[in-house]
Amino acid sequence: MNAAPYDAWYRTPRGSWIGEVEYRLLHRMLAPAPGESLLDVGCGTGYFTRRFARDAGLRVTGLDPDREWLAYARAHGGPDETYIAGDARELPFPDASFDFVVSVTALCFIQDQRRALQEIARVARKRFALGLLNRRSMLYRQKGRDGGSGAYRGAHWHTISEVHDLLRGIAARDAL
Repeated sequence: MNAAPYDAWYRTPRGSWIGEVEYRLLHRMLAPAPGESLLDVGCGTGYFTRRFARDAGLRVTGLDPDREWLAYARAHGGPDETYIAGDARELPFPDASFDFVVSVTALCFIQDQRRALQEIARVARKRFALGLLNRRSMLYRQKGRDGGSGAYRGAHWHTISEVHDLLRGIAARDAL
């Protein structure tokens, strides 16, 4: 899938509603203050990265392995946004580099999700928030079956027990 059509989905009635609900949920969970830092792992076209920079006043960094999508994100980004190519399983940052880390559905496309989650926890100073695809959702019935379709092709859809297994033993603490 190309970057521009994917990002355009957020400007459709359904995409706008979903993006707004997800952003508000992430913002409420993280409770950031203007000027704090955020890393968006698997930022894609930068939708959430841009929102956190623009609406929350954060200094943001988006990381993604797809250079085309990063070029799109850079072209549509603002002055407090940085976009870099990288692998979620080996984040190129020191420990506790960012106040917050988000990753919205990116782990669903990574083979070693546990390693990526360990890296997310390692670079988060305060909190991190994940968005995972739910195998029991209506969306799975519509877009996830038989290997997925569209932007969901190849995604892993999690069960509750898989989420528990993924989080079990992750070295994270409540720093607030």
